Amino acid sequence: MSPLLLTIGNKNYSSWSLRPWILLKHLGLQFEERLIPLDTAEFARDIATISPTRRVPVLQHDGLLVWDSLAICEYACELAGRGWPAARDARAVARAVCAEMHAGFSILRSQWPMNARALGRRTTANPERAADIARVEDIWADSRRRFGGDGPWLFGEYSVADAMYAPVVLRLRTYGAHLRAESVEYVATVLADAHMREWLAAAEAESWSIDASEIGR
Repeated sequence: MSPLLLTIGNKNYSSWSLRPWILLKHLGLQFEERLIPLDTAEFARDIATISPTRRVPVLQHDGLLVWDSLAICEYACELAGRGWPAARDARAVARAVCAEMHAGFSILRSQWPMNARALGRRTTANPERAADIARVEDIWADSRRRFGGDGPWLFGEYSVADAMYAPVVLRLRTYGAHLRAESVEYVATVLADAHMREWLAAAEAESWSIDASEIGR
C-alpha cells in the first residue's frame, strides 16, 4: 500500500488534526505527517495547493484527497478493517455520537479553544457551555454503560468515537472542568494513552503561539 500523507496544523491548537492522527496511530496504519503552522503566511500559501476548503486536516493517498476529519477517519477504518464497533447497534450509536461532535458543541469549542499544553486556565462560568459539557458527559456515560463492557474506551475497544472526543478531553483538562466521577475515569484513560502522550509532548515542544487561543490566563 502506498504511504498515507496526513497534513495537519499545530499540535497545540488543531483539534481537528488530532482526531485522524490519533486514530491512524491506534489503527496501526503507517503514515507520513506534514505539519503547517496555523495562522501564518506559510499556511495560507501551502494549504491552498492541497485543500479545497483551505483547512486541515487533509489526507492524501494514491491520488485520493480527503479533506474532512470524519471522512478521513472513515477511510482509515476501511483501510484497517476496524475502528468502528463490531455490533450493529453499537456501531450505529458510535456513528451518531461522532456526527454530533462533528457538527455540534459550538459554544464549548469557541469559548474553550484547544490549547493542549496549557493547564490551569480559568474563564467566566457560562450556562450554555455547561450544557455542552453535560451533554458530552451524558454521551460518555451512555456509551460506556451500554457498549463499553469489553474495554476502557467508549465502545470497549478504541474507535472513531474516542478519536472524535479526544480534543474535548484536552479542553476539559486545560480549563479545569468539574466532572462526574465516571467522566474523570474516562479522561484519565485518554490522557494515559501512549499516542495521546506522544501528541502532548510534541505540542509542548512547539514554539508557535496563537493569541486568540491563549485565553483564561
